[in-house]
Amino acid sequence: MIYLKTDEEIELMRDANQLVGRTLAEIAKYIAPGVSTLQLDKVAEEFIRDNGAIPAFLGYGGFPNSICASVNEQVVHGIPSSKTILKEGDVISIDCGTILNGFVGDSAYTFCVGEVDPAVKRLLKITKESLYKGIEAAVEGKRVGDISNVVQTYCESHNYSVVRELVGHGIGRKMHEEPEVPNYGRRGCGPLLKSGMCICIEPMINMGSKNVVFEKDGWTVRTKDRKCSAHFEHCIAIRPEGPRILSSFEFLEEVLGSNAI
Repeated sequence: MIYLKTDEEIELMRDANQLVGRTLAEIAKYIAPGVSTLQLDKVAEEFIRDNGAIPAFLGYGGFPNSICASVNEQVVHGIPSSKTILKEGDVISIDCGTILNGFVGDSAYTFCVGEVDPAVKRLLKITKESLYKGIEAAVEGKRVGDISNVVQTYCESHNYSVVRELVGHGIGRKMHEEPEVPNYGRRGCGPLLKSGMCICIEPMINMGSKNVVFEKDGWTVRTKDRKCSAHFEHCIAIRPEGPRILSSFEFLEEVLGSNAI
């Protein structure tokens, strides 16, 4: 069942999502060669709790940490570890969630670690652009497939591939609600977009093949050909006047300055 949110609930969801944006900005201050992904996780958990919220990912389905930290060929759900040390030229997707006042916030951004190969930076740029194109298509009266199709078409037109096994989702009092929001599909198909729907659009785009491997840890998903992947995510609300982005990259982009994607 798809739950439509009231205006008051959407404001509470915005609060949770804005905190995610500020948490990503706090993490951004520490992303550098020599830093472990577990250190970033500790920064996130402390910041979330200091702001009166609960890390949404910690314990979710048994996940052991507060953020997903996915490096290079890891698509999503990378488990933070003291053994995973960032190095110059890496890219890292940080997916973060909060629970605040009973509602969940969820957003993701792929960061560069130092100087990154221009070809990889281009993957990140196109993936981020596809997110905003998907958001533009999230108009009341259209369908989920209209979002899916524009993301797929844009990324494939730049010779990148779209992961099929992982999708965006509805969100609210629970992390994952209906409907699913794939990054591929046909226009005019899927659930109708209605005012009050809150969804997470999150392109997961690969430099090489679309095929992925699920690692033995039960969480980490990586590209089969071990080429880089990129992941960006916003939480939005469907409104009569158009899509409203509830999460934010503005805080982290202030931290990154010219290094932002």
